[in-house]
Formats: sequence, C-alpha cells, structure tokens
Amino acid sequence: MAAVDPGAMAGAVRSGGGNGRARWPLYGVAAGLLGVVATFVADPRNGVVETERVDTSILDEVSRGTAHLGLVAGFITVALLLVLAAAWRRQVEPRVPGSTAAHVVSGALTASAAGLTYGYGWKGAMAIYLPAGMNEKSFGDDGLFVYFMLNDFGGHIGWLGVIVAAGAIAWMALRERTVSRWIGVLSLLPVLAVTVFAGATGLPGFQGVAGPVWLLIAFAGLAAGRSTIVR
Repeated sequence: MAAVDPGAMAGAVRSGGGNGRARWPLYGVAAGLLGVVATFVADPRNGVVETERVDTSILDEVSRGTAHLGLVAGFITVALLLVLAAAWRRQVEPRVPGSTAAHVVSGALTASAAGLTYGYGWKGAMAIYLPAGMNEKSFGDDGLFVYFMLNDFGGHIGWLGVIVAAGAIAWMALRERTVSRWIGVLSLLPVLAVTVFAGATGLPGFQGVAGPVWLLIAFAGLAAGRSTIVR
C-alpha cells in the first residue's frame, strides 16, 4: 500500500478535495442566487401599481406570501454570506498573508450579512402584520405603511459590503495577480456603478441590483477557474 502524505491530504481537504475544483466558492454562488430571489423575486412591492403619490391604499395590493418568501430566502442568504466569509478567511487569507485586500473581503461580507439581516427582517415583519399574518391586528394601516416604505430599499442597502468586497477582489486580480484578471475587470463594474449612482443621484440601493449578480458570477468564476487563491 502506498504511503499517504499527510501534508498533501491536509491540502486537499483545505482546497475542497483531491485534484478537483475548489468547492468553497460555491457558497458565494448560492448566496448570489438566493440574494436575487430574496431581493427581486420576493419583493413585496412586486405587482403594486405605481401611482404619482403612494399612500396607505397601496397596502391592499401587497402580497403577504411574497414578503414571507423574502424573509426565508433572505435569512438563508445572510447565513451563506457568513459561511462564505468564514471559508474565505480559512482558505484564502493564509495563502496571501500580506494582502490587506484579502482581509477586507471577509470583513465586507460579514458587514453585508449584518445589514441584510435587518433588510430582510422587515420583509418578515410585513408578512406577520399584513392580513392573514400571525399578528395581523397589531398595526393599523399607518404602521404597515412604515414597513412598506422600509422595504423600498431595505433589501438593497445592506449589499454595500459585497460591493466593497468586489473592489477588494478587483485589487487582488489587477494589482496582486492572485485572482483571474477577467474576474478583476468584472468586479470593477459594480463598484463603478454604485459609486456613479450614489454620487450623481443620491440613490442608496443600487448595490442591491449589482451585488447579488456579481457574487453569483464572480464566485462561479472562482469555482471553475484557476485563480491562485483556489489552486
């Protein structure tokens, strides 16, 4: 029987198994996919007819089931972001100990998880206070309208940390060359888009549009590619 090299075995376990692709970036793929569901598909404002002036009459058109789905998908997204941050700290940071950008990524993902906990929690609040919810009589229309307005950008603002992580990964790719260059170029796009929209218009939530999509594509690229941090 051939001798087993403990060092090689440990390396295989850390990278996700043998000669195969690294598996830990798939947490990012899953977080991006669930983030799209939680932020867009399960937006309780979907199907609401837009008017020039929004008031409490709009509440009759809000779907309680959609808000509930937003909570569930959103909380799973938060959990995946935290697992991804932990996997990044374990798998990437020891490979590039001199990279400040690499350490920014895990902190930024954790920051997004914290912010999105509130954003998606407000979806759940709508679900329990709307008619047929478990606490449907707790608030009148004025109280429910507050939650409706919180959901305007609630599921979007918290994605800012993911955009910061995109900027750090762009630096790792284009400056440090530890990530594939195409991922670095891709990662610059959401950073520039959020910066332009916030600076030019004051829009606080474009990161909710760009963040989940970037996370899905970039980490799929890491999972399938040959970046230094996943070899």
